Amino acid sequence: MFTLSKRAEEIPPFLVMDILERANELEREGHRIVHLEIGEPDFPTPQCICRGAMDAMGRGLTHYTHSQGIWELRECICRYYNKRYGVDISPDQIIVTPGTSPGLFMVFSVLLDPGDQLIMTDPHYPCYPNFVRFLGAEPVFINVHEDDGFQMDPDTIRSKINPKVKGILINSPSNPTGTLLSDERMAEIANLGPLIISDEIYHGLVYEGKERSILEFTDRAIVLNGFSKAFAMTGWRLGYIICPKELVRPIQKIQQNLIISAPSISQWGAIRAFDEAIEDMEHMRNVFDERRRYMIRGLKEMGFRIPVEPVGAFYVFVNARHLSEDSFSLAFDILEKAHVGVSPGIQFGKNAEGFLRFSYANSLENIQEGLRRLKGYINSLKQ
Repeated sequence: MFTLSKRAEEIPPFLVMDILERANELEREGHRIVHLEIGEPDFPTPQCICRGAMDAMGRGLTHYTHSQGIWELRECICRYYNKRYGVDISPDQIIVTPGTSPGLFMVFSVLLDPGDQLIMTDPHYPCYPNFVRFLGAEPVFINVHEDDGFQMDPDTIRSKINPKVKGILINSPSNPTGTLLSDERMAEIANLGPLIISDEIYHGLVYEGKERSILEFTDRAIVLNGFSKAFAMTGWRLGYIICPKELVRPIQKIQQNLIISAPSISQWGAIRAFDEAIEDMEHMRNVFDERRRYMIRGLKEMGFRIPVEPVGAFYVFVNARHLSEDSFSLAFDILEKAHVGVSPGIQFGKNAEGFLRFSYANSLENIQEGLRRLKGYINSLKQ
């Protein structure tokens, strides 16, 4: 028998993977599953990005890069943030990472000692509190609610601030809710005192209104972003951190030890994203918007109440407590009986129990079929 570390034993599983793995078993048995559980763009990576990577391979650019990332890509990120948000950052404030999740883990590693606290919403992306607890620190949750558009309340945050709090984590557009944090609340949160950590991975996927970077409101912030969502590059494993200069070296040292550098080929390909793939990004955004509108309309027709419609990312997060208080069992029941994969709310926090997350990162045809099956499932419960 192996003796496992307490960390390994206590880190929870990604529940949506349990759904996906059972869906895969059903597919092997010959069933057609409609996947509305996965938050991954169904589009191919734009060809210009692929050509950039192939060109880099042809030029032999297949080795380790600078641990902060290649200078050319960091310059592109600076130009992009200046053009899109009107903020001035320098390449030496950027660390390119192998995906945004490793970036989050490194940021938390720099900021948090055992016993420290990090404020975040409930619902939240599941990895946030898992990373925090893995480091021996404590997540402090701010419950957000559907009738308020899942908005963080600055006064509630203020009441939670104490000497142990090392930062406030925001995610706008949000996973799982698909909602935007309002400009007014973002500005107020930026001035509460603690460092702000802003996960901006779903920027570029907003359909009503405009996403705002935390850097428009304060320099006392860390931004995490990447290429997976807006540019359909999940498999390229490429993200980046923008942070105050005094935090660059500590994060860089962790990257050097754990990772060395982000993938060189992915970095050279990503340069083309900013130079040539903006139209591709806009096309994907428009298609996602069409799917979003269809899904919201279809779910409302089935009786789901959506008081504040999601306007970003590719998720619709709905209260399903009229069907069941146990979202995990409900998600599995829908999968087994309707052959539709959905994400259980409990995956995203205690305050999210009874909710379901639907992803429209799938074709309109598949979404139509998935909602048709879901309607049949709900009707069967009434019989």
